[in-house]
Amino acid sequence: MKAFQARYPNITIVSRDAFPCIVPETFQAKLAGGQMEDVFYVYYTDTQNIIRNRQAADITPYLGGVKRLKDINPPYLQAFKDAKGRVYGLPRKAYTTGLVYNRKLFARAGLDPDQPPKTWAQVREAAKKIAALGPGHVGYGEYSAGGNGGWHFTSELYGRGGDVVTPDGRKAAFNGPAGRAVLQNLKDMRWTDDSMGAKQLHRWEDLMRLMGGGRLGMMVGAPDVAVEAALNFGAKIEDIGAAPLPEAPASLLGGDGYMINPKAGPDRIKAALLWLDFRNLTPGQGQFDHRQLKSLGRPVGVPENILWGSGAGAAREDRELRRRYATVPVEHFAPYEDGSANVRPKTEPPNAQAVYAVLDGPMSAVLTRRDADIGRLLSEAEKKVNAVLARTGG
Repeated sequence: MKAFQARYPNITIVSRDAFPCIVPETFQAKLAGGQMEDVFYVYYTDTQNIIRNRQAADITPYLGGVKRLKDINPPYLQAFKDAKGRVYGLPRKAYTTGLVYNRKLFARAGLDPDQPPKTWAQVREAAKKIAALGPGHVGYGEYSAGGNGGWHFTSELYGRGGDVVTPDGRKAAFNGPAGRAVLQNLKDMRWTDDSMGAKQLHRWEDLMRLMGGGRLGMMVGAPDVAVEAALNFGAKIEDIGAAPLPEAPASLLGGDGYMINPKAGPDRIKAALLWLDFRNLTPGQGQFDHRQLKSLGRPVGVPENILWGSGAGAAREDRELRRRYATVPVEHFAPYEDGSANVRPKTEPPNAQAVYAVLDGPMSAVLTRRDADIGRLLSEAEKKVNAVLARTGG
């Protein structure tokens, strides 16, 4: 902020901490009441509702000052566009889920840490070998509670070419071969292979603890799992690697960005875009100031943010700077970074959190009941999700 305001002394930033987690009730109340700040933080899942409700300013006429706009990977900017292509915000961070794994456990199990699994069959084999290392070792971990199970089901479904909902967003679409394959694979790993551990119903922090404790071989996640596990759960970041989601033509898109209050006038919109460009969209500055991040003791070198399009100038600049100031072995994350260019990002379904809560059911069932009927589970979940979509209009 000091560097920005020195460059633009006519602009004053008044910051209010609402990062990184939105409190949904407060957020929605401020939007509905027109009390939102000039610039506000949003998840990709919220942008389209905000646009439909006219709760964000159309910034299309002001985008000429955003120097790296063309370098942003199109799907991430698309999250902030309406059906006519008008732009209502700018992304800050983007990622797709992949496979995060413990390189040290791979080596102990006789696996090559530099050759992570590329297929789900290879994941199963690797998980069995890691689980065989002894009590307490979990070859592959999975979420199945708190909405996290439905979130991962969605990502793995996308990875098998499936969809959660129909193209018009009005009906469930997961009750098919791809959905059955996701659940059958997990059921086989849990009960036939015994490679997922006895404890199930994991929420987000549970797998973080397992990863931090060095006993978890693999999980679905983005590379920021490594940073989170190292900073807050005791992991050694040099022990962790990341790869693309196995066999995946597509993977779940995640991320966030900023929108601008429609009550802000032209001068505030222009000032906001200067700040967002400086803070979030310029290699070597703001969130991409890897030199400063290194000085603050944050792990540098993990491809946490794949905001830039493949081959874009900003992508090359950021990668060079990230490697120059790296504090972690960047080669451990190269499979993910290189492979992500071939994996299509797909957005979350409508009413994602409500849908994920329903899909926790099939995920938890196949991981806690040996006799779980996958066909029945998917049919029941389909009815419930259809009811959710009918109530909310898709």
